[in-house]
Amino acid sequence: MFSFLDRPTAGALRSAFVAVGLLAGAAASVSAQVLPGLGRPATPKEIAAWDIDVRPDFKGLPKGAGTVAQGQDIWEAKCASCHGVFGESNEVFSPLIGGTTAKDIETGRVARLTDESFPGRTTLMKVATVSTLWDYINRAMPWNAPKSLKVDEVYAVTAFMLNLGGIVPDPFTLSDENIRDVQNRLPNRKGMSTDHALWPGKGLGTGRLDVKAVACMSNCTTEPSVASFLPDHARNAHGNLAEQNRLVGAQRGADTTRPAGTGPDTKLPAPPTRATAQSAAPAAPAAGPDINGLLAKNTCMACHAMDRKLVGPSFKDVAAKYAGKPEAMAYLAQRIKNGGAGVWGQIPMPAQGISAQDTQTLAQWIALGAKKP
Repeated sequence: MFSFLDRPTAGALRSAFVAVGLLAGAAASVSAQVLPGLGRPATPKEIAAWDIDVRPDFKGLPKGAGTVAQGQDIWEAKCASCHGVFGESNEVFSPLIGGTTAKDIETGRVARLTDESFPGRTTLMKVATVSTLWDYINRAMPWNAPKSLKVDEVYAVTAFMLNLGGIVPDPFTLSDENIRDVQNRLPNRKGMSTDHALWPGKGLGTGRLDVKAVACMSNCTTEPSVASFLPDHARNAHGNLAEQNRLVGAQRGADTTRPAGTGPDTKLPAPPTRATAQSAAPAAPAAGPDINGLLAKNTCMACHAMDRKLVGPSFKDVAAKYAGKPEAMAYLAQRIKNGGAGVWGQIPMPAQGISAQDTQTLAQWIALGAKKP
């Protein structure tokens, strides 16, 4: 949730997007004349699916309601595995709740934000608008199934978070009709300024913009040059970059355990020509299941790596633990589908919305050794 706290929400930039959209529409009109059949206007349904942002003045907020009790049930089922039962989070994610007091609710400024001795900064300490919480939960949570919560469920989860922070009481129903009243109790509601005038809308800043661009009028560079390099002393400062890149796509990452210019990161081999392909060795047997594709499709690599611990154990370690056990495949399939905790530490694995076929394929791959695809 932290990426939205120190910058405008998507809704705050609506006017900018509209302006870009008008320009794009004009360009599309020209393109349609030059290149007939290229592109089409977006349908109202497609626009409605994209236009879901909620502004700090609550423009875009849909009608709905949810209770604290309902939010607790949803939280324990879909949120607590990453964010903790009370919003304290686990060892991977930062805490959401904590650090605020009843006095902060009165003043609208969180005193501990200026206390250097306080150990951390939670989301509820920093967020200045309830719309930020509602909007982010609605568009991005839960992390493994974003946009899957219904509108009333988003209201309920937001109400439960506010209740954990002492902002609303236990028997409370958050709705589009009272959310503005709740905004007036947010602990850090006065911790954000709109004087920069970058946010459009009434009450969201009326001064001059704090940015000014001056066009280059003489001795201008005609060909921009963008380059970067990794100094030797920092080459492996954060581990092997090759192991930190996803396993699909053309980008493999430099092997930073080797000196620069050596190893597999020097240059990818050229694709075979037609002549070399015709004179190559006999065709390889038919390929098996696309493990890389399944791992990417089901976001497995967000928490697991092939041969090193990430958030969860590596596939290699899991395969070694259950090697030779006759019940391994069935057990792994059940764990992949339903999740769990305690076997590899305290960080739980949430239940996965994965098909039965994908579950069986991945379970079999791990049970047979999780060989690198």
